[in-house]
Amino acid sequence: MSEVNPSVYLNNQFLIAMPLLTDPYFAHAVTYICEHNENGAIGIVINQPLELELAEVFKQMEIEVADSMIGNLPVLCGGPMHPERGFVLHTPSEIAWRSSLEMSSEICVTTSRDILQAIAKNEGPKEMLISLGYANWAAGQLEQEIINNFWLTAPVSTDILFKLPFNKRWEAAIHSIGVDISKLSDIAGHS
Repeated sequence: MSEVNPSVYLNNQFLIAMPLLTDPYFAHAVTYICEHNENGAIGIVINQPLELELAEVFKQMEIEVADSMIGNLPVLCGGPMHPERGFVLHTPSEIAWRSSLEMSSEICVTTSRDILQAIAKNEGPKEMLISLGYANWAAGQLEQEIINNFWLTAPVSTDILFKLPFNKRWEAAIHSIGVDISKLSDIAGHS
């Protein structure tokens, strides 16, 4: 049995949904891949806001908010798996959060309550997005979906991840790899 080359893994990459994906979680989705290895992949969709603001999350978690403007931040649907679990994608910070993983020199993922408490006090990371749930692929599943033309891949852009409005992220991610959206089809094909 040959060993899989780790350079083919898509860690710290974007997955960009092709038009033929109509699943409500993934239609026009841009997904940040947190982990991809021989066991599968985990990612967080970064452009599907829920009808939920951070203030409601703070209220449910009984976290006191210092600045009501922080409560207006939208919460994203990170994917269909465990929608009760929260994830904060953010830029690195001087503070060491309890449950934080560095994805790259520019992006971290934190799942602990302490980061939400800091955000509520306006002491959180400079750039961030908050999501509930995540996307998950079994071993070989993501690779097969890419072969089937469900996804394009692109290098991560922190501008797309943190600065662009959610409704502009899919188009920007596609443009970042030089693809003309008008030439994309919702019919898969192989040559």
